[in-house]
Amino acid sequence: MKIRKEFWYINFGLLLIALDIHLFKTPNNFALGGTSGISIITRYYFPNIRIGFLMFVLNLIFLLFGYFILGKKFVVNTIYGSFVLSSMVWLLDIFFPIKSPLTNQKLMELVYSVFLPGIGNAIVFSYNSTTGGTDILGKIISKLFKIKISISMLILDFIIAFCTGLFFGVETCLFSILGVCLKSFVLDSVMESIHVFKILVIITEKSDDVKRFICDNIHRGATIHRANGAFTQKQYDVITVILSRNQAAVLQNYIKSIDPKAFISITNSSHIIGNGFDRFD
Repeated sequence: MKIRKEFWYINFGLLLIALDIHLFKTPNNFALGGTSGISIITRYYFPNIRIGFLMFVLNLIFLLFGYFILGKKFVVNTIYGSFVLSSMVWLLDIFFPIKSPLTNQKLMELVYSVFLPGIGNAIVFSYNSTTGGTDILGKIISKLFKIKISISMLILDFIIAFCTGLFFGVETCLFSILGVCLKSFVLDSVMESIHVFKILVIITEKSDDVKRFICDNIHRGATIHRANGAFTQKQYDVITVILSRNQAAVLQNYIKSIDPKAFISITNSSHIIGNGFDRFD
């Protein structure tokens, strides 16, 4: 059941990216990095070749390089996203061809071409998948030159964006560079919002009831330690628990119903490692 859920989420994320490439990037020649950006530039010389086919060929080339430099395991984890995305773009171009931008509002279309793949990539990455393409090239550069993969990817995206100026003019180049700058911010923001957990620190006179509710009703563990109040000098059980948004709301409502004077401190965390959460990579 979990694998099936991940499968649908990954494909939904890939579909969002494919729709962006087909509806916004290709008609406006927005090259914001990735194989889609290289394909858009390449099609300047081969206007009759479909973007999806060019992405397919580029992904195949990058996968071959990745196989010999990065090894079989990395390539296997990348194949699905690479070719499904290429196929989706290819099919959209065949059945729903678009010859010109949807509107004359280029800035608005750039916003969509940043947010759609930002959300799509965040969904795909959150389920430990990848769209392949220049992700492979970035990994290769990172390994060969001993730099962070985030830096190598940013360098690649900027090079691709700058190249649009040679083929499609300064305006398209400036839009593409702006898109690259915004893309990283959107991706990080969406990734954090998807993975956000609530860390609750609870002080209540009904600590036994709260502990029982967390374990029996929410089915989560908690950490308990004794603490002294600086003002009252009373001893309390301090309960620390990490929950999803919905679970945190359920627990707050329960505590409110049994002890309206309870003290609750809530903070956000975007990455939790350990039993019941993420595993070490």
